[in-house]
Amino acid sequence: MSGEDGGMPSLGRPRQARWTLMLLLSTTMYGAHAPLLAQCHVDGRVPFRPSSAVLLTELTKLLLCAFCLLVGWQTWPQGALPWRQAAPFALSALLYGANNNLVIYLQRYMDPSTYQVLSNLKIGSTALLYCLCLQRRLSTRQGLALLLLMVAGACYAAGGLQHPGNALSEPPRAAATGPMPLHITPLGLLLLVLYCFISGLSSVYTELLMKRQRLPLALQNLFLYTFGVLLNLGLHMGSGPGPGFLEGFSGWAALVVLSQALSGLLMSAVMKHGSSITRLFVVSCSLVVNAVLSAALLQLQLTGAFFLATLLIGLAVCLYYGSH
Repeated sequence: MSGEDGGMPSLGRPRQARWTLMLLLSTTMYGAHAPLLAQCHVDGRVPFRPSSAVLLTELTKLLLCAFCLLVGWQTWPQGALPWRQAAPFALSALLYGANNNLVIYLQRYMDPSTYQVLSNLKIGSTALLYCLCLQRRLSTRQGLALLLLMVAGACYAAGGLQHPGNALSEPPRAAATGPMPLHITPLGLLLLVLYCFISGLSSVYTELLMKRQRLPLALQNLFLYTFGVLLNLGLHMGSGPGPGFLEGFSGWAALVVLSQALSGLLMSAVMKHGSSITRLFVVSCSLVVNAVLSAALLQLQLTGAFFLATLLIGLAVCLYYGSH
């Protein structure tokens, strides 16, 4: 299977084993975010500034990339450093920053459950932009597989987990604040469409950039996360009064930052050596990890919707990657 059409890269057995391990680690790290974040809650709320956590995550990724280059895990390019090739990553950082902030603003115009369900439309937007921008073609089976991923995500978000003895509730990130009435405003719908578009564009643009440049991944990430640190530092300083930079941080919060940093680095490797479509499957499969950890750490119960979502994800994987 080739990464040229959204599949896995063609590798020998040893490299294929490392690639599979990387995908499993990516799935685990991505799925662990919400349950770990829920462990940080104090009286049902996150006790630290979200902007502090995002800035620390970007800084951790930057330092890890610099460490990889300094110790020689990845080779510096010959000759002078190609700093001009760093400029395009500013747009990637801007797109990711806009997306992260849109998630926050969206909560003002719709309830968490509606957001969780409708945000799965970014699977469709990513696939569309992948075909248009990278000039790739997806078969009918592959398109059906991606549609199944969207349905699976919606099923899980609509009621994949519940509190023991209670009616169906949102996933742990939303459930921690208690049930909310369903609502969505016209502005919320417009922002959601914008969010899905930017989400797909950021993923596809970053993939295109990473594959066109003949630079080691660690150096590309160094460029990307330098802009990310600068952008998020500005957002943090302009976010107004609130808790101090490290106020409210705990061991769980440090684990959230570290897991998010490792998840971002693994995802960049998926984009470099796989594709934006591979990333979609990693994100979708991470729902299983999310559910299992939520059941273990938060005492939530798995429902029939979770098992249906898991079945649909498995079917989507077979359809997409079995078509090669």
